[in-house]
Parts: sequence; structure tokens; C-alpha cells
Amino acid sequence: MNQRKSSTNDIALRIASAMHQMGIDALPRNYELVYEAYAGANPELVREFVALGKYKTQAALDELGRKYLPHHHEEGVLQRSAGAVRDEMANFMALLQQEKISLSDYGRVIGEASQAIFADSPESYSALGSSIERLRQATEQQATRNAAMEASVAAQSENMDEIQRDLAAFEATKFSDAATGLGNRRAFNKAVAKVYANSELPVSCGLAIVDVDVGKRFSPVQVEALNDYLIRHYGALVKRSTPSTDVVSRFDGLRFGFLFYTSDENEIVRLIGVLRAAFAAAPLRHPETTRNLGSLTFSAGVCMVAEAGNAFDFVNFADKALQQAQAAGGNRLVVHRGGDGGPEGKDWMIYKAG
Repeated sequence: MNQRKSSTNDIALRIASAMHQMGIDALPRNYELVYEAYAGANPELVREFVALGKYKTQAALDELGRKYLPHHHEEGVLQRSAGAVRDEMANFMALLQQEKISLSDYGRVIGEASQAIFADSPESYSALGSSIERLRQATEQQATRNAAMEASVAAQSENMDEIQRDLAAFEATKFSDAATGLGNRRAFNKAVAKVYANSELPVSCGLAIVDVDVGKRFSPVQVEALNDYLIRHYGALVKRSTPSTDVVSRFDGLRFGFLFYTSDENEIVRLIGVLRAAFAAAPLRHPETTRNLGSLTFSAGVCMVAEAGNAFDFVNFADKALQQAQAAGGNRLVVHRGGDGGPEGKDWMIYKAG
């Protein structure tokens, strides 16, 4: 436990030191960007971050942040969308004003033609032909204007739909993991917070954190070379093996979080077993040589909502259970039991894979 806290503190210290060495301001958005780059969860981000050079300007960092961490730049996106909507509304109001003038002119021509048609005097007979001709021309012009307005309204409607799609896509990037299509850590935290929306009556569910035992099979150099492939491979397996009614997210590397909406601990153990079977049945293939690399196991920690009084403890207890599974040699599922201060082994239920 103390080792874990020390490791977390070391990571924070390394990131802070790296930011200082590169002259990066200690802004929250910069810290998350550097953390994501050092975690290596998104290879594209890592490559573009390194390509910025040793000393990175704030403008370059913000440009990268807008691409990979758009939630920090939401205000700019919303301002651009609001500006586009204002432009479209101004165009539409101009169209309506033009149509109003056009209809007014058309009404005047109809009125003049009506007077000539219904007048019963010798003078009106000579004006009748020219009135009818003006009415015909005005009708054709109005029909043309109506068609043009219909096309303009259709174009504006498409522009508005595009703005809506852009906003929806932007919203999705805040809570999705680009490498796997799963949710990200922010999406998971948001879902966990909803569990305790009513602290007196939290949603019945169980939380699991899974970490692939990649270090048991591959060296750090091999893991780095296969990183992209491993993330895609196991991300797809996790996605296929998890019920669509539950929540699954990738935290970083090959570490995943699950929120199972059931109060039955045995059902969660069964679902983790299904995932374990999927891991065993889908061997790795080297992305270049297609050589069979075998399969990997995983360690998992579980906490039921009844064991935690708040969202922080809910995640923390599951994480501690995961540490117990890893300390026991991996390829195990550990379920958190009871309080957090008992003797080692007392507060855990360990399931060894068969």
C-alpha cells in the first residue's frame, strides 16, 4: 500500500520536474497533457508531443490540447459554434426580410391587376392586358424567388446540422478513448459519480479494475514495441465481452475499469470469468510477422457498492483489491471485504483462475 502511494507520488514528481525542465507553465491543462504524453496511452499524442522539441511554447501545447484534450478548450469551441449560429441566424433574418419585401411587391401587383379585371369602364379595358402581363411576370419572379429561398433555407439547415454534429463529436472526444473506442477515465469517473447521486441510496452495482499481466510475458522493450497492438487487441476483447448495459473504460496502458449494474457479487465474478475466457481464446499475433505470441492473463480487483460510502472509496477499494491480486502473483480476482484496517488477507476474497 505504501509502495503504491510512493509510486504515485514519484510519477507526480517526475511530471512536475519534466515540466520545469521544458519550461512548461504549471497549468492544470498542461499537467494533464504532459501526464497523458508520459503515460503513453495515446501513441499519436506521444509522437506529436515529442515532435514539439525540447522547449514547447504555450501556443503549441494548446494546439495539441485542443486536438487530444478538448475538454480544456471547451470555451473556444463553444464560442466558434455560437458565432457560426449567429451568422446563420443573421442570414436567415435577411432572407425573411427579402421575402417580406418581395411579397409586398407581389401583393401590390395583384391589387393593381384585380382593379383592372373587376373595373367596368372603357378605360379599364386597355389597361387589362398590360395588368395581366405584369401579374404573369410577377408570378414567375415570385416562383423563382421562392425556389431560391427554399434552396437557401435547405443550405442553412445543413449548416446548422453540421454545427450540431461538430458539437456532438466534440462532446464525444471528452469522454472517449481514441485507441479503443471505449470510454476514458473521465467517462468512468462521471459514471461512478452518478452511482452516488443519492448518497443515501446509491445505485446497486459493482466496480472492477482490470490490469493485463503483460509484464509476466513480455520485457519492457517488447511491451513498448507491441504497445499499440496490445491496446487495440485487448480493448476490442474487453468491448466485445462486456454487456452493453454496463460501463467499461480504459484508464491508461492496459488498465480497464468496469461498472457492472448488478448487486450480485457472483454475477460479477462470472462476468470477469467470461472476460478471462475471451483473453485465453484470442491469442496474440505479432502485428508484422503474424507469429503466435500466446495469450495473456489479467489481475482484477472488485468492490461492491455496499462496501463503500462514497465514490472515492468505491474506486480506491477496488484498486487496493487489484494490488492484492497482483501481489498474489497475478491472474487472480480479489473482491474487497469489510473494513480497510484489518490484518493482511482478512478483508479480501481471492479467486484464483482455474
